[in-house]
Amino acid sequence: MWNRPWISSTAGVSGVSPTTRAWEDVLAHIEAQLISGALVPGDHLPPERTLSAELGVGRSSVREALRVLEVLGLLRTQTGSGPGSGAIIIARPSGGMSSLIRLQVAAQGFRVDDVVSTRLILETAVAGQLAALAQPDLSAARELLDAMEVSGNAEPTTAEFLALDAQFHYSLAEAAGNEVIAAMMTGLRDSIESYALAGASHLASWQATSIRLKREHRAIVAAIEAGDPAVARATVDDHISHYYAEAGFGTAPLTPRLTPPLTPKGLTHG
Repeated sequence: MWNRPWISSTAGVSGVSPTTRAWEDVLAHIEAQLISGALVPGDHLPPERTLSAELGVGRSSVREALRVLEVLGLLRTQTGSGPGSGAIIIARPSGGMSSLIRLQVAAQGFRVDDVVSTRLILETAVAGQLAALAQPDLSAARELLDAMEVSGNAEPTTAEFLALDAQFHYSLAEAAGNEVIAAMMTGLRDSIESYALAGASHLASWQATSIRLKREHRAIVAAIEAGDPAVARATVDDHISHYYAEAGFGTAPLTPRLTPPLTPKGLTHG
């Protein structure tokens, strides 16, 4: 699924640098592939054994590098031996990805209704904020939607779809330019993915739900591009609330309104 021919640019990488640990060499190599565009969201990395042989490091070093990249929200790993197993790229590296908030909350088990309530506050504000911009950059969001909408043998699994879905919502926060909200969304990503994946097993039909989610994602982008903050906020609110209820968690919390509202440069001053 989505596998591209692995671009073996290991010159200067094969073998372990005498000044770094082996996993750091693996990390630097994968990050270079991401930055150059050789790897993009939706691509799968080669198996651990292949990376280990190409880079001249032990498989434990490869696993450690992948673990760090997963904590930073750049990829997700799936166990097993099928076509959907292994590591899938879900984001490009950016400053927000390295936020320590991501690490601080990774092990905390937040209540689902608290996570959803926080999402509604942050993401409706982000949508309104983006819609108020003259020309918001939604290229990263579109790239993720394209990856989610691949069909046939390359269609993402449920877990892969939801990982890309969470990254889509983060990409909107990043596009809005508010570093505080982007960092908070980064920190919440584990909790968002966890409840979304847990709820997927309670859906009457994942196929039907995924079709609806893809349609709603496009509607969010369309509302932002139309420059209508009210419609953009409402579309995001309905999108998040509908899945929460459909997945069996109950009625979504009402969206608290931020007063004063967010402006494109952040919170207004009182």
